[in-house]
This record gives sequence, C-alpha cells and structure tokens, in this order.
Amino acid sequence: MRRFQKVAFTNVAFLKKVSVQTRKSSQIKKWLTLFMRLGAFAAIILAFAQPFSASKTALNTTKETVIYLDNSFSADAKGANGPLLERAKQDLYGQLINGEKISWFTNNTTRKNIAVKNAKEEILKTSLTSKQLTPNEVVLKAEKMFSENKNSDKRLIYISDFQQKEAFPSLGENFRIDAVQLKPISENNISIDSISATSKNGNNISVKVNVSSGKVIENTVAIAIYNGSELIAKTAMDFSENTSQQAIFDIDNTIGFNGKVQITDSGLNYDNTLFFSLNKPTQLKVLSVNNSSSNFLQRLFNSEEFSYTQQDNRNLDFSKISEQDCIILNELDNIPTPLTEALKSFVSNGGSLTIIPSANVDINSYNNLISPLGLGKITELNKQEKKITQIVFDHPIYNDVFETRVVNFQFPKVNTYYNSITRATPILKFEDGKPFIITSGNTYLVTAPINTANSNFTSSPLIVPTFYNIARQSLQLSKLYFNLNKTNKFAVPITISQDEILSIKDSISSYIPLQQAKSNKVLITTTDTPEIAGNYQITKNTIALENVSYNYPRDESVLTYLDASTWENVTTHTSINELFTSIEAENNISEFWKWFVILGLLFLVAEMLLLKFYKR
Repeated sequence: MRRFQKVAFTNVAFLKKVSVQTRKSSQIKKWLTLFMRLGAFAAIILAFAQPFSASKTALNTTKETVIYLDNSFSADAKGANGPLLERAKQDLYGQLINGEKISWFTNNTTRKNIAVKNAKEEILKTSLTSKQLTPNEVVLKAEKMFSENKNSDKRLIYISDFQQKEAFPSLGENFRIDAVQLKPISENNISIDSISATSKNGNNISVKVNVSSGKVIENTVAIAIYNGSELIAKTAMDFSENTSQQAIFDIDNTIGFNGKVQITDSGLNYDNTLFFSLNKPTQLKVLSVNNSSSNFLQRLFNSEEFSYTQQDNRNLDFSKISEQDCIILNELDNIPTPLTEALKSFVSNGGSLTIIPSANVDINSYNNLISPLGLGKITELNKQEKKITQIVFDHPIYNDVFETRVVNFQFPKVNTYYNSITRATPILKFEDGKPFIITSGNTYLVTAPINTANSNFTSSPLIVPTFYNIARQSLQLSKLYFNLNKTNKFAVPITISQDEILSIKDSISSYIPLQQAKSNKVLITTTDTPEIAGNYQITKNTIALENVSYNYPRDESVLTYLDASTWENVTTHTSINELFTSIEAENNISEFWKWFVILGLLFLVAEMLLLKFYKR
C-alpha cells in the first residue's frame, strides 16, 4: 500500500522509452492469453455439442435389407476364383455381421427376419436348383419381404449372373437395388439338349440325341449311352465346324430300357447327363363299331402296338366297351339310348371316343350323345363339295407330325357334310373355316362321312397321323422323359382297387403323385415332384410297373447374359466385398468431438507455454 517514491535523476528520457515498450509487450501477451483461453473454451463447448457429418441414409435409424442369391444352374459356371455360386456364398459369409437380422431368398428358398448367424450357416448350405427367377419376379418377391413402413430405408442386394431371361423391369421408389453381377471366365458350354425316338424296326428303336455347344470348338466330345450302369455304345462329336450335332443309337426294347446319355464337358455340369426310359411295349385296345367299310381302320391299326377289334353295330357286345382304350363309331345311322349311356360312362372313365357320322343319321340320337360330351350339335346335311385345307398345327394331335407348316398339298375333299353348332376345338377345317374334325377332351367328332363314296380323306396323307394319334392319346403312355418343374400327365395301363395307390420311387426317395383311377388305367399327374433328375419306377406296393424319367429343363444351357449396368436406377458393384465396403462407407457417421477436445488441449498447452516463455 506504499506510495511510489519519486527519485530525482539527471536524465529520465531513456527510462520513459523502456517503460513505453514494456507496456506494449505486456498488452500483446494479454491478448494472446485471452485468445488461447477463448479457443480452449470454444473447443470444449463444441466437443460437448458432439458435432458429426452423415448421409441421409446413415441418419435413418430404420433400415431393411433383403438379399437375393441366384442359385440357378448357370451359377455353376467357373469364375476367376472358382464356381460363381460357391465364391458368392463364401463372400457373403465373411461380410455379414452377427447380431443383426436379415431377410434373404434364393430361387427355391425364402427366409425372413432371421438371425445373421443362422443365415450365414444356411447360405453356406445353399445348393444349385433348376428353378430360375426372372428379374421382374425377383423384384416382386423382394417387395413382399419388406415391411409396410414407408419411412424405413429399404435396400435389395441382388447377387446374380443375370443370365438372359427377359428385359429388366422398370423400378418404383419403394426400395433401391444394389447389384453384383457374377461373371464367368468363359461363356462356352456343351449340353445334351434332347433325345427322341426316330424309328422302330422290330424290337429295335433308334433314338436321336441332340447336342449343342455355345461356340465352335476344336476339341471332340465323347458321348456315351447307358442302360442302367451298363455301357451300350459310345461315339465322338466334332464341333469344329458346327455348334449342333446329332448322334443316333439303336436300342433293343424287348424288356424296356432304363437309359442315360452322358458327355464330359468343363462348362455347366447339370446338362451333361440326360435320362430317358423305354418301357416294354403295351398294346392299345381299339374297337370300331361299324356300319360302313372299315378297311382303312384295319390297315391303320394292323400293327403290334394296337389290339384292334371290330363289331357290327347290330351285334355289339356291350361288355367289351369298358375294356377298350379307344372306340370309333364308324358311320352309324342311329345311336341307341343303351349305347349312348354306355359310351358316356366309357368317356367319363377316361376312354377316347371318335364319332364318324353316316349320310343318313338320326340327328336327335347323335345330339343326345355329342351334346353332353361338349361337342355341340349337328344340324342339317349340306350337299356341297368342300376341301379340307386348314390344319391346326398347334394341336397335340399334330405335334411332331410336320417338319414345316405345309400350306400347299393335295387337299382331300367331301361331297356332303353336316353343319354344326359348337364351341369345341377344331383340329381340321374346311376351306371356309367350318370345322371338319372337332374335339373336346378325349372325344372327337368328324362332321362328314368319310366313306369312299363321299370323300377321299381315307386315301389322303392326313388320315394316318390323325387317327393314329387319336388312338395313341387315348392312353397317354410315358414319353422318353419329362421335364421337371412342369405339369406332366401320363397313364399307366393297370386296374387298381379303391384302397391301392401308385408311387414313383428311386433308390433314395419315394413320392405319391396325383392320380385318378379309371376302369383300365390310372392317370398320373406330376408337377413339383420329383425334384431331382433321374430314372424312376412306378410301383404298386413293391411291384415295379413301368419306368419314367425326369430331366432338368435346358433353359440355362445357353450362357448369354444381361448387363446389370444398363438397369436404370440400379447401383452396380464389381464384387460382394466392394458392395459391403460401399454400404459401410455410406452408413458411416463421422464424429468430430474428439478433434475438438484435442484442439482445446492444444489451446491450453499453448497458453502454458506462452505464460512460461513469453517474459516481456
């Protein structure tokens, strides 16, 4: 509290100068110290405010992810790191994070909101399937797996090779798609496309095998045919000049044939084998009830595959009707009521009926039969010449009959015909579009007499495929093979009791197909089973009745692909790992509070250094 004491000095000019300089230096130090403290306070305040930066997606706390993994046969193609599907499964397994829940699906599996730990195990067990979803089907299925929450961020991860099935669909704004296109190192693949019976000579049947390659190749490919495990024949195919080849084998069919055709190819594996079956021939029972010449029927059905009998309409044995597979009414003038009822029962039990009218029919008696069978009605007889010029090539009766759609040939004709009122399906038409032969189910109606006095149809080339296939389809015998994942129908010529059933089995599994027992056969329908290609037996209890074969469709054998980068509004990625890295970066929230704490500490340290070392 003492006052300053003034001391006289001779010259104070130098001291005044030092005093002014000291006050200025002290003022700078104070301002620097204030700046350091304010900076430290500001940094600490900002650190407690916890500033951050993030995308709109990262800020959305409700996120939904659905993964589609394409496990169709084309995903078995070789990629840079092995088979495409196997590599994709391993990458997914490594990227999925435990503790979350996801939804995922394949072409044949759907799993919704399951733990990632379980999903990873199931993904590793995913196997190839013959089923294949189109891009539109994938989008629609994914849409059903998302919730109805409009505020959630929805993402579909689409992992596929995008084999070309159909064009990419237009997308809405419900969810977004991140696509990873799995790319094979080669688009070359050799496949067994089909096999068909070409001719029959005694007990021998010739079968033709069609094989194709995606590109012309220099190497020859060996093809072998087996009966069970026994090698029957082997040959080589050369694709150096053509991408499609055929091989023909002769087979002894006296006791049936459990066949398999096989090639060795480094492309896809599923189409390197094709199974087929030839059963011991069974005779189709055909009965003609005649009131006109049946010479053309005798010539047509005089072979080992038919058991043909004929009876006069006046001495018909009604007990024989239920035993037949196919019955032909050959130009009866009148159809008595007892015969009408017997034929209705025969048709309802799966029999095939063909009706050829005479020139003097009792229209009422005919209509009493054909109307309940769905064939409509016939009216008056027209005495006018008509040419038969129109063939319905797409009808099953004419499947595989014509190599090309013949339009110019020697048209058969009729001199008289009956007008008809019908909604039944025509298979042959007159030149004016009116029906000549119509069909409904397993019944057929010819609208004109075909005796030689009225028509030359029985001497035309059309008579053989028409009546032959009508008879053949009366009992839908097993084809060489059926394709899986399609509705297939065939008949087994056997009579079973009400409590008996037929099964389809192999050495591992057994299936009970949809079946309908008729008087002398069992109609079998298969759709989703079996699931695996191979040769199977149709059994009654433990008795083997027939062989039947199933193969995977060859739709995926052609390795052509869509370009995912051309799909509008879809983000594409080069790999699964790159996709998840991108998702992680997109969902990352950058927090800055640590940096502000460090900045605050730096300000405090700077202040301490300033106070310690800045002495002026």
